[in-house]
Amino acid sequence: MMKISEMPKYDDYVDSGVEWLGRVPASWELTRLGTRFNERRSKVSDIDYPALSVTKKGVLPQLDNAAKTKDGDNRKLVKEGDFVINSRSDRKGSSGVSDRDGSVSLINIVLKPKGIHPKFSEHLLKSHAFIEEYYRVGRGIVADLWTTRYDEMRTITISVPSLEEQTRIANFLDKKTAQIDDAIAIKEQQISLLKERKQIIIQQAVTQGLDPNVPMKDSGVDWIGKVPAHWEVKKMKTFARIKNGIDYKHVESDSGYSVYGSGGQFTFANRFLYKGEAVLLGRKGTIDKPLYVNEAFWTVDTMFYAVCNTRVVTKYLYFCTTTIPFGFYSTATALPSMTQTDLLNHKFAVPSFSEQLDIIAFIEDKEFEIEECIKLQRQQISKLKEYKTTLINSAVTGKIKITPEMVEQ
Repeated sequence: MMKISEMPKYDDYVDSGVEWLGRVPASWELTRLGTRFNERRSKVSDIDYPALSVTKKGVLPQLDNAAKTKDGDNRKLVKEGDFVINSRSDRKGSSGVSDRDGSVSLINIVLKPKGIHPKFSEHLLKSHAFIEEYYRVGRGIVADLWTTRYDEMRTITISVPSLEEQTRIANFLDKKTAQIDDAIAIKEQQISLLKERKQIIIQQAVTQGLDPNVPMKDSGVDWIGKVPAHWEVKKMKTFARIKNGIDYKHVESDSGYSVYGSGGQFTFANRFLYKGEAVLLGRKGTIDKPLYVNEAFWTVDTMFYAVCNTRVVTKYLYFCTTTIPFGFYSTATALPSMTQTDLLNHKFAVPSFSEQLDIIAFIEDKEFEIEECIKLQRQQISKLKEYKTTLINSAVTGKIKITPEMVEQ
């Protein structure tokens, strides 16, 4: 990708007088947003106009199973080419140009463009620089309760090139951002494959061991398969005990000991429930993400903690628990749940103490290698996202000049 600093610039720039724009091309028009958009306020029914949802991915058809209302004109009309902003999550970029007629919730702002290319307006109004300015002129108590009304929004100063340039900029950004998004998707897929590879390594190590030539036997458990002949297959209750978590409200503090729920660590306590190595297992909610801890901690009632006896290494049990088929056990409730009984009766393949230590060392070495690869992929994704943000900001504010040749590249 071409460095943004090396891309063409306009010959003459002027000071826009507003911080978010900075210096803009002298040939571009400085104007208020309200001169290029009209707010559409017409109310319609989702029975007559298909319901649309405004998301970070743009304006999309609402799911077919979403409930339809029957209390008259309760939604805002959207026409093809309108720009729609979800005022409840505007800072998250939940907005976009609609490619169809439809209706949206009354909380949304619907803008009808005039004298501005719809796709250029989408890149402009979804740019990070504009979103921050849009947020700045709004009001609220906290970010999640922030609102920007059109009466405030329409006063924002924008800089607009000719329609010909708008079209060129929009086509360039459509093409380049799609290429960047494709590159990001490939790297995210690579991360998923690396995570799958890590889990396969763990699964094989804790069921088959490290010696491929060792004699094997049938474990008698479908999801374990064959195990080394000298290993034992044991229920967890034969080598570990499971304890319930306790409500944390009476011990919560600003710092101290970590408090864990099924979603992970979320606050602190001035006392601890247990100190030492343990495996944390979700009881309700997120049940398929076991955690290994070696500290003083507190768990709430959505998280069990398991403590091993001297025959099994706690870290080995942790790796084993990541292979539990949680979907098989999860109780048939709206919120996924596990019981102590199911966990204690779950069977694991257990080698000698020394083999457990060897397996732990092997897995940790492989984990380190894989995590380093994942870290690299995430760094590259971060750089791609940063490049995309800067590219859009630079193009829609005239910091770079998009030439016909750049569109064709």
